[in-house]
Amino acid sequence: MHALLALIQKDLRIFLSDRRALLLTLLAPILIAAFFGSLFGGSGSAKKAGVGLAITDLDRSPVSQALVAALRADPHLKLQELDAEPAQALVRAGKLDAAAQLPAGFGQQAGRALFGAGPRPVILLHHDPSKALGLAVVQGLLAQHAMRSLSQAAFQADGSLMADLRGQVQHAQGLAAAEQQELLALFDQVARVQRVSASAAGASGPAGASAGLRQPFDTELVAAQAPQQAGYNAYAHSFAGMGVQFILMLGVDMGVALLLLRRQDLWKRLRAAPASRTVLLGSRLLSSALIALGVFTVLMAVAIAVFGVRVQGSWLGLALVLLGFALFTAAFGLAVAALGRTPEATRGLAIVATLLLVMLGGAWVPAFMFPDWLQQLTLLVPTRWAIDGLDAMTWRGLGLAAAAQQAGLLGAAALLMGGLAWWRFEWAEA
Repeated sequence: MHALLALIQKDLRIFLSDRRALLLTLLAPILIAAFFGSLFGGSGSAKKAGVGLAITDLDRSPVSQALVAALRADPHLKLQELDAEPAQALVRAGKLDAAAQLPAGFGQQAGRALFGAGPRPVILLHHDPSKALGLAVVQGLLAQHAMRSLSQAAFQADGSLMADLRGQVQHAQGLAAAEQQELLALFDQVARVQRVSASAAGASGPAGASAGLRQPFDTELVAAQAPQQAGYNAYAHSFAGMGVQFILMLGVDMGVALLLLRRQDLWKRLRAAPASRTVLLGSRLLSSALIALGVFTVLMAVAIAVFGVRVQGSWLGLALVLLGFALFTAAFGLAVAALGRTPEATRGLAIVATLLLVMLGGAWVPAFMFPDWLQQLTLLVPTRWAIDGLDAMTWRGLGLAAAAQQAGLLGAAALLMGGLAWWRFEWAEA
């Protein structure tokens, strides 16, 4: 036991003696986590950027102008009115998400198509293929505001659109008589609504001007997060992801350092001492775990103190997840070193293994963006357990049970990696 503690103390002193390396170990993940956190919304108080859309109105009808005005007022869009060629050039350059072109005759054709009395006009929509989410937003908002503008025109008091539609239906050649009667009855109903709207407008001013079809429901947005008032903080996830990445690299460095130590005279003295392989590797594992736990604790403290991250779940659960990942990191570093056998080979193996674990864990790209089969595969990846556990204890606000599950999985993975390291580690370099 005395030899084990002495070896752990030696490793800690060596790590803390290099102040410059210690500073870089702490500073690099903090800066990168701060960058990614601000990139994905920060603490949630910043105004979200709208989707960039350019629109070209070749129709200039009341319907198209009402549609452009509605799009301009929508907070989810950054609208620019441009000619077709400059708008398309901006989309090709990646400066806009999409460019929409309303064709000539849009208002008249769309009004007829609304009741099936004519062909539908085509809105030409140029889009950036790398911004699929922006395209979906533009398509949805175009449909919403176009429907509102058209229905307002259909129910307007002068009845011009309804009169035009009635004439189209009455003179339609291929329309069945029963269908023609139903449409004419519908237009009569609309005419009565127009008269009511006109009376309301005369009695209450502009209130009657808002007649038209509207969305038949409202939505109340409820974020799936902890019930406290802190809300979602993108820094919580970015510090979890970058912390996992850099702590994993730290564990690999500790493993490589053990291989370098094996080439020195000190290694011969350690072999001559009454210290078994279990004591030697165990001391290295525990010292690496303590260093990893200390560094990760400092990172989370900075996230809480500077970037507004809040532990909305269990503090004990957070400690368990950090401890579980620290043990896994130390065991992973030793296992990679044992399999690599030499420092040179271990570095190459470590780069591949670390990058795979970090990417599959969701530290760089959120796991929901993966294909379905890959999402299922990542449930077996320890870095995914660590990041999910940290998210659960911070912005998700889950209880101790969620952390205990992730910490238990990390502990089991640490035992597996530690056993592999003990089995494959060699006292002398081949």
